[in-house]
Amino acid sequence: MKYVWTAIRMTIVTAILLGIIYPLAMTGIAQVVFPGKADGSLVKKNGVVIGSSLIGQDFTAPRYFWPRPSAAGKGYDAMDSSFSNLGPTNVNLADRVKASVRADIAADPGLKFGQVPIDMVTTSASGLDPDITIANARAQAARVATARGMSVAAVLTLIKKHTAGRELGFLGEPTVNVLQLNLALDAASP
Repeated sequence: MKYVWTAIRMTIVTAILLGIIYPLAMTGIAQVVFPGKADGSLVKKNGVVIGSSLIGQDFTAPRYFWPRPSAAGKGYDAMDSSFSNLGPTNVNLADRVKASVRADIAADPGLKFGQVPIDMVTTSASGLDPDITIANARAQAARVATARGMSVAAVLTLIKKHTAGRELGFLGEPTVNVLQLNLALDAASP
């Protein structure tokens, strides 16, 4: 019986320590050191939360940059994050990519077959990627400029201004956050 009471006390102590005190301490430290990130990197416009810079959003109007396609349930649903699980030889994936290429060429006046960036027609691993490649952003620049009545040069300048470099200076590729870029477009165009 002595061992049972010891086990119960250790379970209670461990639960309080690791289930309450540790998470509260980490949350407190995160709030002090990284307040924006700890709250989900929420983006606000006029005091209203309009999204997160960490989760892709479904922009479909021609005047906006479009994100990567999403495989997450009903669009960009963070509660249903997943990848498509279709391999490169899967016929369904090939058909979906071909249809996406045709749709993107039809929507963007400057795109040609063979020039569509891969991240424009394929999903990311989470299905919620908020970023696109610079090639993807440049490929959409003519469509966005035409829809907004802006010059392509002005749109390319905004792309350059909102390009994030490689992580730690050498990991991955430079990217453009779609939500941040679209907000900058809204602020810059009439």
